Amino acid sequence: MTTGNPLMQPQVRPAVLQVLPSLESGGAERGTVQIAGALVEAGWNAVVASSGGRLERELAATGATHVTLPLASKNPLVIASNAFRLAKLARARNVRLIHARSRAPAWSAAFAARRAGISFMTTFHGVYQGHDHWLKKRYNAIMTAGDRVIAVSDYVHEHVQKVYGVDAARVRVIRRGVDLAAFDPAIVRGHRVAALSERWQLGYERKVVMLPGRVVRIKGHLLMLDAMMRMERRDFIVLIVGDLDPASSYVKELERDILRKGLTDRVHFGGHCDDMAAAYMLADVVTLPAIGPEAFGRVAIEAQAMGKPVIVTNAGGLPETVMPASTGWLVEPNNPDELAWALDLALSMETDVRERLATRARQFVADELSIDQMCRRTLDVYRELVKDAPRPSAATAPVTVDGILQEREAG
Repeated sequence: MTTGNPLMQPQVRPAVLQVLPSLESGGAERGTVQIAGALVEAGWNAVVASSGGRLERELAATGATHVTLPLASKNPLVIASNAFRLAKLARARNVRLIHARSRAPAWSAAFAARRAGISFMTTFHGVYQGHDHWLKKRYNAIMTAGDRVIAVSDYVHEHVQKVYGVDAARVRVIRRGVDLAAFDPAIVRGHRVAALSERWQLGYERKVVMLPGRVVRIKGHLLMLDAMMRMERRDFIVLIVGDLDPASSYVKELERDILRKGLTDRVHFGGHCDDMAAAYMLADVVTLPAIGPEAFGRVAIEAQAMGKPVIVTNAGGLPETVMPASTGWLVEPNNPDELAWALDLALSMETDVRERLATRARQFVADELSIDQMCRRTLDVYRELVKDAPRPSAATAPVTVDGILQEREAG
């Protein structure tokens, strides 16, 4: 929690400062909270700077400190101001490393780290658009300027090397992890599941195909509607769970398509959900029919941790989240026939087959994609940098954009 003036509270133990635009829902945001908790548990001080959001309470519960700054802004003047404030925060809090998780905050963080004489690293949580335009590519390139660069999947790793030419020695692949203690079907109580079922008015007569994630075009909602129209069975509903903007052109287009196809009674919008472990308990199958490559698929591994079969697009980092024909299915992008086929298979599974799949799915996540592994590997990277990191110095060389990028390119 933040008390007094957070910029002026000295700390004795070394600290890591994570910076990101906000603490709303999402993979980067949740990963930030998880890493903060791991830092505190390991004896570090954890500081997070963002514009705030619904995950602030969870962050405070870890023992980490949150500092509110306008880090979601892309205004150059605000970015410059944030850089000075982050540098001041770093000196006051004995920060030895700044870890940036998004582009605009990364510009501020890179300048702050240089000014404070400490290490700087980044995480590529996604594959940024516009890398074929020189100005956009240069803006994105700040994410390659870290002393270490974390890629959240092999797909992102390949992209970073191909597009930006990042030295492989600086890149670490660390996939997102699931908290197996929270996402455990054995501990989710019935009242939690019943509360969501009542909120979403699901009933028990129809099966549930869940499509979690923000309601944006790449997630494939329109493709799901096309797949539904190709299926003979009508014994299921599609439950879309995630943040949406009712005024967005995409949401309006989606609502029109639902109406045009006569699916208003079979497609439900659940909105944001704070208890996804209980939500997955209501699903018979969880699907991520993305129409393009995504960096990773956090909800796919959460669903498997809850013992649910998953259907994901065979593109980007999504194939890394499933064991095909063992814990779920891969389908080709923009192929409603293949998606319909996989949905029919998943919905037709006998109880004993479903139970065996659930066991395999949870074991797969425990072996390969747990939060413990993610946190341990991330803290290992922190230790690579902090053990030799220079102490903050009053005199530092002038900081320039070209200087930061050229130093990284020189290696």
